[in-house]
Amino acid sequence: MSAPRGLSELVLITTDVGRAAAFYRDVVGLTPLAPASPEWAWFWSGEANASPYFALRRGTLLFEEKSPLAAGQRFGRAHFALRVEREDLDRCLARLRAAGIEVLGPVALDWMNADSVYFYDPDANLVEYWTPRRP
Repeated sequence: MSAPRGLSELVLITTDVGRAAAFYRDVVGLTPLAPASPEWAWFWSGEANASPYFALRRGTLLFEEKSPLAAGQRFGRAHFALRVEREDLDRCLARLRAAGIEVLGPVALDWMNADSVYFYDPDANLVEYWTPRRP
């Protein structure tokens, strides 16, 4: 039996695609795939032309009506981590702080030989900058 070969995309529901897209472009530093529309914004989450993709969506997703949860309860807050190289971390944190974003941590993740810092996006999703320690 074969297994999935990794994450392809992550889509967050937002109330304001333009606001959230500006945050992820200007503050977090992700590169847009194309200009945002009022309903969608797509970004590279790492190397250009490679998945996983990161997207923002206002409205419903495919098959939302099939969810076992009631309308209004189908999507909630998310947590996800973005890998940041150790030498880039200070610049990334400075961009967050310059935008008035509270940085939480650092947190030592000894079990994975890494350190993380956390912050909230405009839709209250918890975002993590994860950076591996040098050997």
